[in-house]
Amino acid sequence: MGINIGFILTTLLFLLFFFLGTGRNKRVLLISIIWLILISSLSLTGFFQNTNTIPPRFLIVLIGNITFIAFLYTKLKTVDLEYRYAMLVQALRVPVEITLYFLFLQKQVPEIMTFNGLNFDIIIGISALIFFILSQLFKVNLGKKTLMVWNIIGLLFLMNIVVIAILSAPLPIQQLSFQQPNIAVLSFPYILLPSFIVPIVILTHIISIKQLTKS
Repeated sequence: MGINIGFILTTLLFLLFFFLGTGRNKRVLLISIIWLILISSLSLTGFFQNTNTIPPRFLIVLIGNITFIAFLYTKLKTVDLEYRYAMLVQALRVPVEITLYFLFLQKQVPEIMTFNGLNFDIIIGISALIFFILSQLFKVNLGKKTLMVWNIIGLLFLMNIVVIAILSAPLPIQQLSFQQPNIAVLSFPYILLPSFIVPIVILTHIISIKQLTKS
């Protein structure tokens, strides 16, 4: 129960920091809350745990993610991102990685999805926290090139674990981890990892890269 509550609080912090970092856009906040409520309500009924349907019900999450990202990007593409909040968004990848490790111990995700496997996201989370401390407390100028390379690496690391997670889930396209598949993301609250946290992290990286390119 404790790990569930912790993950829900982490998800809400993702929402808060993203909202603050992207200009406090109330429409973005409203759409995010509606999507969170919709996907949570579906998962609480056990909707996604039925993996035998054709097409897979998890497809709703994938299509929803693309729509969610595209919609928010159109509203935020001209926004000046506040980097202190962008760093806090990325720093939250640390508690997410800790959660994944505990889920592995509970046999709900495979080891390959943790920092003991092929998931390198914790590096981005820790470095984001370091960047936040350096820039906010010690007023260090991190430099455009450093931030650009860091954001690109962060995006690549995220795509890496997304692919691993999808191929480890008990879906028709499963290719990995048959002995201990990725079942956690089929139920609440962990459905919020692929359906909300991943899109928020992707958007934060994309907007950051766009802003650095423009500047």
